[in-house]
Amino acid sequence: MGARRSPRRYIMASPVPGLPTGLVVGAYDGYPDAQRAVDYLADQKFPVEHLAIVGTDLRQVERVTGRMSWGKAILGGLATGAWLGLFVGLLLSLFTDEGWAQIIIMSVVWGAIFMMIFGAVGYAFTGGRRDFVSKSVIVAGRYEIYCQHQHAEEARNHLARLSLKTG
Repeated sequence: MGARRSPRRYIMASPVPGLPTGLVVGAYDGYPDAQRAVDYLADQKFPVEHLAIVGTDLRQVERVTGRMSWGKAILGGLATGAWLGLFVGLLLSLFTDEGWAQIIIMSVVWGAIFMMIFGAVGYAFTGGRRDFVSKSVIVAGRYEIYCQHQHAEEARNHLARLSLKTG
């Protein structure tokens, strides 16, 4: 959980996402544990703006959720197009005094038709090479909390108390 490692130093040019500066003050197997540690530091009035949670040992996981078929491609395009058409129709109806219901209905219908065609054409272009539906996510095997070096010792001391409370 809060295992100590030898201090590593990284340099970062700005506070936006990128390589963090500072030292590793905590390492966790799951993101909820790292998040809980940072939340604990915040509760202790620690200046959390000097922290970064970094996921390491990244893996891409693709979960296959089902088989793709002509029907799914066409129905998926139809549903997407109907929602998109509804959105466009609602926007267009803001600029008219009359016939707003007709504008919305026609936008939904035309959106559904066009996206149904695009769904079918897109599926045809796969040529059967990807006849499945999936969802992809990037997951980390480990999460490390980095802290700028001038606050690292204080952060380690607080996190040591947290592991004593939960251990």
